[in-house]
Amino acid sequence: MLIEHEARGKLESLIIKNGEITKIEFVQAGVPDFGLNLPLQPLPEYCRVCVRLNPEGESNILIEVWMPLTDWNGNFLGTGNGGHAGTIDRFSLINGIRRGYATANTDMGTSPDPDMLIGKPERWVDFGYRATHLMTVVAKEIIKAFYGRAPKFSYFTGGSTGGQQGLMEAQRYPEDYNGILATAPANNRTHLHIAFIWNWLALTQDPDAGFDEQQAATVTEQILAHYGAEGGCIPGDHFMAQPDQITVNTNIFKDGKLLNDTQIRALEIIYNGPVNPVTGERIFAPVNVHGSERFPLGLSAQSNKDEFAKGFLYLFRWIFGKDFDFTKFDFNHDVDFVDEQLAPILNANSTELQDFKNAGGKIIMLHGTADPIIPYTDSLQYYERVIEAQNGLENTQSFFRYFIIPGLAHVFDGPGVQDIGIGFRATPKDREHDALTALSLWVEEGIAPERLLPVAFKNGSLLNGFLLDEYEYERPVYAYPNQAVYESGDPNNPENYRKEKRIFGNFPKPAPEYLA
Repeated sequence: MLIEHEARGKLESLIIKNGEITKIEFVQAGVPDFGLNLPLQPLPEYCRVCVRLNPEGESNILIEVWMPLTDWNGNFLGTGNGGHAGTIDRFSLINGIRRGYATANTDMGTSPDPDMLIGKPERWVDFGYRATHLMTVVAKEIIKAFYGRAPKFSYFTGGSTGGQQGLMEAQRYPEDYNGILATAPANNRTHLHIAFIWNWLALTQDPDAGFDEQQAATVTEQILAHYGAEGGCIPGDHFMAQPDQITVNTNIFKDGKLLNDTQIRALEIIYNGPVNPVTGERIFAPVNVHGSERFPLGLSAQSNKDEFAKGFLYLFRWIFGKDFDFTKFDFNHDVDFVDEQLAPILNANSTELQDFKNAGGKIIMLHGTADPIIPYTDSLQYYERVIEAQNGLENTQSFFRYFIIPGLAHVFDGPGVQDIGIGFRATPKDREHDALTALSLWVEEGIAPERLLPVAFKNGSLLNGFLLDEYEYERPVYAYPNQAVYESGDPNNPENYRKEKRIFGNFPKPAPEYLA
């Protein structure tokens, strides 16, 4: 066990380029108290190091590194954030040190509010890639000073914005990590936010267009009733494994006047997705995947005019100013301006991963079919472009594998399986039940993941799953392009499925100019 005063001395003597260590704290083993009133599981003793970086101008990047005092596994885990970040994600840090990793997280330079980045291009760079890279560099320096040796392997895990961070690391800094787990990545960032404003306009400009939670649930229920079998819904399930196989006719909502005409028109706009009104070219995939409408961040959240604008349209204020009128957004000229200003900084769309591959790096990418805010069809088209760049599936799968998770909503939760080791579950699992374990075994032992077994929590409760480690069933998923096909018997028994190559539907893909 490390002696506290010796370890503190090593850290205090460390010189951090363009920054400083602001706090060194030794935390006793026990249940963490973050004021959340949750039954969190005990953590081991660890050293918490807080860092502030100011690499350029008005940059202000916060980083925390947590290092277990005993039972360090010898490795480093960088973790991602969510949304516009702006805080340290303590739950990601919990997940890491519980597994024995020295773990780091960053606020991505957006504290205390994303509007602090209005008109601040250097801080856009921090959010886009610099904060994550510097977190990685500084964390490794701190770990080496603390333990007296560098980590043997370095991993990154993150979902949503965190997924973007992971793919950006592979593309820009291929030597930073040996393995990257990217879930529901927001890597086509500018065009994703253009899709957000597309939906926001469809749902909020007419008072009759929006959806409450019950109406959003009605949409999903009707789609499952009319198209569930076609979309791969097994009897008894409340989700589709293959929503890309269906095309919804909105006339189904007219029967019994389930929705008003304005709501139906809004759905048609949303299901079509954002297009350039002048060229007709597609800007981004439709955000609301069929069957995802009722889930958190779905139709009801997107109908909240003020809250959705505050939480999801902040990028436009960065470049157009704090008083920008979102209703005036031009899906021709303004899209070009957004891309000119932000795409080179924020978008992790590059398929040039050869340097990462040559360095021995491995990527597992996951995405759920019930994600209502970042459609899995976007990560699917990215993966297919990587396959093309790598001259085939075999070359791609040697270092990069993609799993589509039936019924998973945004990162975790949803009407089907709800986790595959992404969240801060109480106990890490084996390589089929835990994607981070699968990644580490692939990197360290060469065991490539073929099948994963994500789980559905007891009573569908995240509390039961993450904190109490209780789940009801599991379903098999296979690496792209394969899928699990139900044969007969108990659908919750993974042995009642066979592996079969999946034929994907004709899902809408962005025009090449919107993939930069």
